[in-house]
Amino acid sequence: MTGSTPWLDDEQQKLWQDLRTVVVALPMLLDRQLERDEGISNFEYSVMARLSMTETHTMRLSELAAQSNSTQPRLSKLMARLEQQAWVTRHPDPVNGRYTLATLTDAGLRKVEHSAPAHVEQVRKLVFDPLSAAQQRHLGAALARIAALVREQLDGR
Repeated sequence: MTGSTPWLDDEQQKLWQDLRTVVVALPMLLDRQLERDEGISNFEYSVMARLSMTETHTMRLSELAAQSNSTQPRLSKLMARLEQQAWVTRHPDPVNGRYTLATLTDAGLRKVEHSAPAHVEQVRKLVFDPLSAAQQRHLGAALARIAALVREQLDGR
């Protein structure tokens, strides 16, 4: 391969392939554990966990979609499934009726609390345990830079 394209060198190619493995396979492994143990996907868990981390267990759907790296249509479909399980409710924002709020129910909070220990154990095993504290800090700094650029591109900046 020649021409004006600046191809990845061998070290960059290895890093890129390792990153692709993590980006593709890590969510699959997290899904596998949560589906086996709790009957929910990693995406379902992460959305409910985000709601559980707010003081009122409530967020605007648009903000929840952004924090979950989701489109609003995808999140809306998920909300319908979570409502069927009585884990969330949706209602108009009383401050601004143009927005919809999602609230984690008591049953949803119990589901998150029950799911969390094994999920956290899996995350530690796959992400944190293989790394020293210094490696974790370096990875965090590197991923923050990449994530910022990706978010900018998603936002159309």
